[in-house]
Amino acid sequence: MPRPTTGFLLLPLALLLAACTAEDTPRFTAAEPGEHLSAGAATVNKSDQNAFSLPSANLPPLRRLDFGVGNSFFRNPWVIAPATTDARDGLGPLFNTNACQNCHIKDGRGHPPGSRGDNAVSSLVRLSIPAQQGQEAWLARHGVIPEPVYGAQLQDMAIPGVAAEGRVRVQYQSEFVTFKDGTRIGLQRPTLEIDQLGYGPLHPDAQFSLRVAPPMIGLGLLEAIPEAAILAQADPDDRDSDGISGRANQVWDHASQSTRLGRFGWKAGQPSLNQQNADAFFNDMGLSSNLLAGTSCSAAQTDCRAAPEGGVPEVSDHILAQVLFYTRNLAVPARRNVDDPQVLAGKSLFHQAGCQACHTPSFTTAADAAEPELASQLIRPYTDLLLHDMGDGLADNRGEFLASGREWRTPPLWGIGLTETVNGHTRFLHDGRARNLLEAILWHGGEAEASRERVLAFDAAQRDALLAFLNSL
Repeated sequence: MPRPTTGFLLLPLALLLAACTAEDTPRFTAAEPGEHLSAGAATVNKSDQNAFSLPSANLPPLRRLDFGVGNSFFRNPWVIAPATTDARDGLGPLFNTNACQNCHIKDGRGHPPGSRGDNAVSSLVRLSIPAQQGQEAWLARHGVIPEPVYGAQLQDMAIPGVAAEGRVRVQYQSEFVTFKDGTRIGLQRPTLEIDQLGYGPLHPDAQFSLRVAPPMIGLGLLEAIPEAAILAQADPDDRDSDGISGRANQVWDHASQSTRLGRFGWKAGQPSLNQQNADAFFNDMGLSSNLLAGTSCSAAQTDCRAAPEGGVPEVSDHILAQVLFYTRNLAVPARRNVDDPQVLAGKSLFHQAGCQACHTPSFTTAADAAEPELASQLIRPYTDLLLHDMGDGLADNRGEFLASGREWRTPPLWGIGLTETVNGHTRFLHDGRARNLLEAILWHGGEAEASRERVLAFDAAQRDALLAFLNSL
C-alpha cells in the first residue's frame, strides 16, 4: 500500500490571501450599490438547500426548458452498456461515479473521503510521473505525464468483471496555530492512502493530488470574463514588488487545436467549460465524446479494454451541448447582510489582510459572451483566475501545463457562506482538509504568508467580523 508523503498532498486553499498595508486599507461604512447582486442580473434570491441549483434569474422561460434538459443529463445516472437506455449507456469500464451530481452534490462542494467506509465519491486523486527530456510535445497537449498503468486519474470504481484501480482513504495528523491573543486553533494535515490496487504497484515516482469537487455556480460568467481583463492582473515577475506574482496558465484547447488561457480546474488546466465537462465525462465516468474520444483504459488494463462500449461517441454532441448550457447558467445566489456593520467591518479587514490582491472582487463580463444573459454583467466572484505560488507547505509537487507543483488558481468565493446550507458540511480547501473557514485561512502560505500573519494578529472580534463577511458572500 503506497503512502505518499504529505508534500504531495498539501493542496491549495479555498481562499488565497495576499499582502497590502493597513494604511492603504479602505474603510467600508455602507454596501456598494448593487453589491448584493454577485452575478448582476443573473443573480437569484435564494439561500436554502437549492440555492446552487437554479437557472440564471434573467434566463427566459423557453430557455429554462433547455436548462431542465441539461439538468437531467447532469443529475441522472449513466448505465453500463449495452442497455435499453442507449442515450445514457457506456459507463466505465473504470469510473469514479455514475452521475455528475454525485460529485457536485446539489451543484455544490464535495468533501474528502473518510478513513473508512464507501468509495471516495465527490473527490478524486490525480496521478502523474515526472517529465523526462523529450516529452515536451506531450506536455504541451496534455499538461502532465500520466502514471504508466493507472493514467492521470485514479478510478476507484468499475463495472462487473473489471477490477477497480484502487481505494482512496485519508488520515489526518493534528497540528496547532496560535493567534497573537493566545487563542489556539487545531488544524488537520492529511495523508493520502491508496490500497487494493487492481493492476499492480504504482510507479515508484508517482505523484498524487487529492481534489474535492468545487461548486458549479457562476461558471458561465467566469468564462465570459474577457481574457484581457484576466491578463491585465497578471504580474509574474512581481514588478510592483507587492509579493504577489499571479500568472496565467496556458493550456491545450481540443476544439481549436491551439494553446489558450486556462480558467477552470484547481490549477486552471482547462480553457473552456465545454472541455471541462468533456474531461469530467471522460475521466470521472469513462464516457467518450467527439471532443475527447477513445478510452481512459491503459494498455496494461486488458479487462477494461475488452469491455463493451456504449457507442462512438458515448456522449453525443447534443447531450454535451445540453450539459454545457446547464453548467453555463447555474446561477449565483445573492449575498446576505451586505449592510450589516459586522459584515462591513469584516470587509475592511479582508482588504487589510490583502485578500483582494488575489481574490479580485469584481469584473464586467464581455458584451459578446456565449449566452446573452451572461453578457455585460458586473459580477463579484472574488477571484483573479490566475496561478499563485502558495509555497512548499501547500505544494503537491505535481505540475499541470505551466502551473508548477507550488501554484494554484485562485478559487472564487461567491456562495461560500452557503456551503453548510447546501451541502451539510463546511469542508474547505482543495482537498477538504479545513473544517471551517478559519482553518482554511490558517493554511495559507507562500505568496499569502504575509496576509496570514496579519490575520493571526486579529483579535476575536476581528476574526468574527472577517468570517461574517466571508459567510455573507
